[in-house]
Amino acid sequence: EERSGPLVSVSGTDITVTQSSGAYLDGLGASYWDGKGSNGGKTKPKFFYAHNLINSNIEGIYIYNPPVQVFSIDGANDLTLTDITINASAGDTDSLGHNTDGFDIGSSTTVTITGANVYNQDDCVAINSGTGITFSGGVCSGGHGLSVGSVGGRSDNVVETVTFENSEIKNSQNGIRIKTISGATGTVSGVTYSGITLSGITDYGIVVNQAYNGKAGEPTNGVSIDKFILKQITGTVESTATNVLIECG
Repeated sequence: EERSGPLVSVSGTDITVTQSSGAYLDGLGASYWDGKGSNGGKTKPKFFYAHNLINSNIEGIYIYNPPVQVFSIDGANDLTLTDITINASAGDTDSLGHNTDGFDIGSSTTVTITGANVYNQDDCVAINSGTGITFSGGVCSGGHGLSVGSVGGRSDNVVETVTFENSEIKNSQNGIRIKTISGATGTVSGVTYSGITLSGITDYGIVVNQAYNGKAGEPTNGVSIDKFILKQITGTVESTATNVLIECG
């Protein structure tokens, strides 16, 4: 089965999206998963386009077995997502699930995600551009952690005033991550991680990488990073992992 998607698309002003108790949305991911995600193989649909949503709410949605990336949030202003569950745990089988990002955010202002529970195989959250983004009270498991970026190489390459707070990252490749595209330009400013608990991290507890998509060990500084704050970061990484990696140009 192949389909370009998205499976769900919602846009507009003063919109509320909710779900009946006990219901879930099944993306039938196993029929798409081939270990390649969005990098080849079968054409796989993104699950939920939340594009150009203004003064709107998405509440209590349970998404099961997404084929690839789940929420694509773009052009949103004053959008709140509350108690969202994303369960791609079946994609761990034979490492077939790939690029199952939870929330990809671009060119949006004032987006608040509260109480999310994400089990996936890629970024729990990835903020590529936007201002006034908050993620709080969430649990991220199995994926690549809470990420800013990758930033650079798009039409909008500015990330400002972002807060990740009071959340748990467990059994994941990374914990806290900022990634900027090698050779690109842009701005990352005012990013705060506060009250984050890490456990079972296999690669990096905290990583700032300005050589993303470039040569390892050769970072560039065209995407500036300032006002980056870490506070009350606790927990552990695996014995083979690195606590902190800073690779800046």
